[in-house]
Order: sequence, then C-alpha cells, then structure tokens
Amino acid sequence: MHSLSKHSRLIQTAMTIRSHTKNKMLFTGLLVFTASLYAPLANASAIYKVVDEKTGQVTFTDRPQNYEQQADKQVTQTSVMTRSDTLNSSNNSNTSGQSSSTAQAASTETTITPDADSSTVKTAVNYQLTITEPSEERAYRRPAQNIAVNVQVKPSLQAGDNVSIYLDGNEVAQGLNASIPTVDILPGSHSITAVVTNEKGKTLQQVARTVYVIQNNTTLQDNKRKAEQLLAYQNLSLYQKLLLKLRQSD
Repeated sequence: MHSLSKHSRLIQTAMTIRSHTKNKMLFTGLLVFTASLYAPLANASAIYKVVDEKTGQVTFTDRPQNYEQQADKQVTQTSVMTRSDTLNSSNNSNTSGQSSSTAQAASTETTITPDADSSTVKTAVNYQLTITEPSEERAYRRPAQNIAVNVQVKPSLQAGDNVSIYLDGNEVAQGLNASIPTVDILPGSHSITAVVTNEKGKTLQQVARTVYVIQNNTTLQDNKRKAEQLLAYQNLSLYQKLLLKLRQSD
C-alpha cells in the first residue's frame, strides 16, 4: 500500500514537470515568432532599383550584384518605407495639415474685418458755389428796393449738406434764394455770403458779394411832405375841414 502511494506521487510530479516544460517551450516559440515578424522591419536590407536601358523595364531587388555586371542595366539604391516611417509620415502630414488649416483659418479671420464704418464714411465733395444774383457789386435804394439773392451750387448737394445765406454775418435764409428788405438796413456797404455746410456744421465752401444800400431822398421828401400835410389838416377846425372836403368833392 505504501509503495502504491509513492508511485502515484512520482507520476504526478513527472506530469507537473512536463506541463511546465511544455509551457516554457510555447512561450519561447512565441517570442521567436514575434521576433521573426519584426526582424525584417528592423534589419531590412537595402532595396535597389534596376532599370533595363533597352526595354525600360524596372525591377527591384536586394541583390544588386546579380545585375552590376550587365552593361545594359542601371542600378540605383532606393529608400525603404517601413511601417513606422509610414505612421510617422502620416502623423507629420496630419500635423502639417492641421497647422496649415489653423494658419489658413487664422489668416481668414485676420483678413475678414467688419466694415461697419464704411456706410458712415462719406467722401467730401468739392462744391462750386456762385452768387448769380446780385452778379456784381450793386446799390439798392432804401427802403423801396429789396435785395434779391440767388445762389448756384454744383454738383448737387449731398444728403446732410445745406446752403445758408448771410447778411453781415447774420443768417437771413436757408436754401438757394432769399429776398432781403432794405427798410431796416442802414445806408452803406454790406456783405452777402453764401455758405455750404455739412450735417456737423463744418464749412465746406463759401462765397461773398458786396452790396451798397443808399437812402432814397425822393421818397424821404415825399414822406416828409405828406407828414406835413397831415399835420396841417389835423390842426384845422371842424368848419375848415368841412370846407376842404367840399372843395375836393367839387
């Protein structure tokens, strides 16, 4: 009985050793297989390009010595693209593409700028302003005559621009025409000015003309005579006024 138990333990020990040996052999074989897969990539031989100068046929080989002795064969070494090179090239290409896209986007963002102020910017117009009436220095009789003013502007006024007419620095009208009474103007020389301004009040163009106002002595004498006659009539008695009216009716 004791001998049978000892025999069983020997068998079990042998089987355990055999199992470990088998696993070790499998692991070693796996390492060898893996190394054999990567060895060609790590230790790849140089590849040569062989061109037949007569036919133009191209052949690739790792044994250039087989063709070097042939006169009609041209042998040149070529580079080998490994998988790691391919991945690196792909990564570099992607990185370069991303950088290029980023740079292009940045360039686009830089060059596209809002033109919000362009609608508010207006080119200044060089106006030609002329006082057509009075066309020259002229005298006006006070108070019988008014001073007629006509202004011409070229080109047409832009939106927001306007013309004002001044007498001795005081605005008397807005627009291209004005009629200035002389009844309240003292005799002497006076300046008429036409001014073009923009919406901010800045002067764009102006022109001036000198006029003269003279006293109408004939009118003054007539007015004086009429005043004296009226005063004399008011000093008459009622009877005298009646007689005067009767004479005028006859």
